Amino acid sequence: MGDTGAIRVLLVDDHQVVRRGLRTFLEVQDDIEVVGEASDGAEGIAAAEQLRPDVVLMDVKMPGMDGIEALRKLRELDNPARVLVVTSFTEQRTVVPALRAGAAGYVYKDVDPDALAGAIRSVHAGHVLLQPEVAGALLSQEDGNNGQGRGTSLTEREREVLGLIADGRSNREIARALVLSEKTVKTHVSNILMKLDLADRTQAALWAVRHGIGA
Repeated sequence: MGDTGAIRVLLVDDHQVVRRGLRTFLEVQDDIEVVGEASDGAEGIAAAEQLRPDVVLMDVKMPGMDGIEALRKLRELDNPARVLVVTSFTEQRTVVPALRAGAAGYVYKDVDPDALAGAIRSVHAGHVLLQPEVAGALLSQEDGNNGQGRGTSLTEREREVLGLIADGRSNREIARALVLSEKTVKTHVSNILMKLDLADRTQAALWAVRHGIGA
């Protein structure tokens, strides 16, 4: 976060009018600061690397490099920004690839402005925004043996942490619930991802649901 303490947001959308509308609304939020804009995936990656935003609002369908490819590139670069995908109801089939590529969640383009601000705050806090129908679609596409047996390598504490990840808890909330430091929780999360050979919290939450841990 910047010196102001506000959540730093980057807007990536190929429609200028959409970016302008998002900026106009978000700039009246006391705890959110729009630090930049980009009109396609390639520009978005460059801006994310230069500006180091906390959250990226990423359109899916853009000319040139689309949002899903940009998500993959950001992951390869180990960019810490949390990405909130912006999509339409007619593009629901793009949500699953976006989440697989590393998105922390998604919102629809006709989202209520206050709900959008809430979504930005939520993913910034470490939550995964995953609606039931999308979780079901992700799980149905998983190989039934994917990760089978890996859970036996988790310690009892790691299984507790994993269950709370599946419940959508942030590291801070997990730390409070288990009376641990956030640093210890981060270590547990890293160990969980390594042992289960998963890339991020979204995949961990899905793995937990599939194997009856947590939500």
